[in-house]
Amino acid sequence: MSLDNLRDLYQQVILERYKKPRHRGKADPVDRYQRGHNPSCGDTIELTLHLSSPEGDATDPLLQQIEEVKFDGEGCAISMASADLMAEALRGKTVAEALDMVQRFQSMMRGEAEFPKDLRKLNVMQGVAQFPVRIKCANLSWHTLKAALESAQTAEPVGW
Repeated sequence: MSLDNLRDLYQQVILERYKKPRHRGKADPVDRYQRGHNPSCGDTIELTLHLSSPEGDATDPLLQQIEEVKFDGEGCAISMASADLMAEALRGKTVAEALDMVQRFQSMMRGEAEFPKDLRKLNVMQGVAQFPVRIKCANLSWHTLKAALESAQTAEPVGW
């Protein structure tokens, strides 16, 4: 596939996910909540997650499985598409796997990695790396996810 065709595909997927997100809303129940904000452009995201513990092991938070990820917020097409693609890819992953995915995504934004075949939809975001000023947009949901997974916060936000 030529570079122009690849760039067109990136743009098409990003616009499609921005216009018709599949994972917008609020997880039910909410086990983790985190708000993210990019002060340089004003993009905001509110991320909610529903987690479950594997049978017989409720003590290791890294083994909890992500049942559902939902987001809400306002921002550019890149930040909203990145959140939607991320939410889809995380379903069924453990917290430890999700934290590894955060690292891989950030490496991908630096041009150092990409996702394996089973998560190749996330590679669509590689095109953003060509525009350094937009990398923060793509990373917003991933930074927010990391903060949500590393916190023990379980309370819902007021007003939601």
